[in-house]
Amino acid sequence: MSPHSCRFDSNPCFRVPWAKCRQAYFGRGKNKQSLDAVEKAAFFVTLDETEQGYRKEDPDASMDSYAKSLLHGRCFDRWFDKSFTFIAFKNGKIGMNAEHSWADAPIVAHLWEYVLAMDSFHLGYAEDGHCKGDPNPNIPYPTRLQWDIPEECQEVIETSLNSANILANDVDFHSFPFHTFGKGLIKKCRTSPDAFVQLALQLAHYQDMGKFCLTYEASMTRLFREGRTETVRSCTAESCNFVLAMVDPTQTVEQRLRLFQIASEKHQHLYRLAMTGSGIDRHLFCLYVVSKYLAVDSPFLKEVLSEPWRLSTSQTPQQQVELFDLERNPEYVSSGGGFGPVADDGYGVSYILVGENLISFHISSKFSSPETDSHRFGKHLKQAMTDIISLFGSSANSRK
Repeated sequence: MSPHSCRFDSNPCFRVPWAKCRQAYFGRGKNKQSLDAVEKAAFFVTLDETEQGYRKEDPDASMDSYAKSLLHGRCFDRWFDKSFTFIAFKNGKIGMNAEHSWADAPIVAHLWEYVLAMDSFHLGYAEDGHCKGDPNPNIPYPTRLQWDIPEECQEVIETSLNSANILANDVDFHSFPFHTFGKGLIKKCRTSPDAFVQLALQLAHYQDMGKFCLTYEASMTRLFREGRTETVRSCTAESCNFVLAMVDPTQTVEQRLRLFQIASEKHQHLYRLAMTGSGIDRHLFCLYVVSKYLAVDSPFLKEVLSEPWRLSTSQTPQQQVELFDLERNPEYVSSGGGFGPVADDGYGVSYILVGENLISFHISSKFSSPETDSHRFGKHLKQAMTDIISLFGSSANSRK
């Protein structure tokens, strides 16, 4: 199993104490000089003393641990302010943690795919384990950074670390590969693989919670200069009709399949609108910014923008497929990346469609929520994927 990347989005509760601490203790002298050296670096490197990675004898626990470690580690050994952190584990596995403000996940994934392919297939290693090639004698030797940490600053650091640990320990992370089928079979059903997965998520969530919720799916807007993301609101009237048909024993396969196709087409339509600048959420946010600037109170915007995203989802696309021949090198299959839950009582779900026969999922939630359970949701998701694909097999049999 090849390395994957996860991210730990910044929490607002850290920003004010850190800003005050930075001003008081890191604004001058050797502390400022050392902090500048860190912040002006291209990236951060962590040499992690733990061993992580996929283990065949214990796939679920090993992948869960791997994902949580890349997401937050022990908190003090990840630099969350930095563009990204390379994390090298004791057993040779490597992963990545990316801070989100400077770039979206596909940018980081594009870089990571290139790094892995170059390292494995072009640069390589000698028999003794060292990198091939001649060392550059002009690279400066590492220099230990000097710090002056008074007792009151140490107390702030300890308090912040305790707060970070509480948040990190509350993350219920489940990462697993779905081997039953992949986008190859889904495309044979003449439907969008992304729409298929999104409808499976809707079905899984309803089976998990017994209700529908506001759903976020990230869509890229890179057709535009400096475009970032737009929101696809995947929970639609059409998707709800399909889900309700799936849990209604009186509905026939043909009726369920018809509603699936309607919901799938609606989802693809919404995705195309989002990609081409015709989504609604960035426009709503722009209106919110303007209302703040003009000091205009808008009850509508307050209500719309305060609704929690209890199901936040994102697909990490595999972009440079020509770099990896998964048939010849199955050990380089990617498990993609993931992120923490957006709502205290919700789920964060990331997935990657790898090759033709594999989909990897990352599911996060909070242990402190009595309503959520990442492993339980994972079981519902596997069942939902299987139930939906069986519609096509059943309808094909009925036509024979």
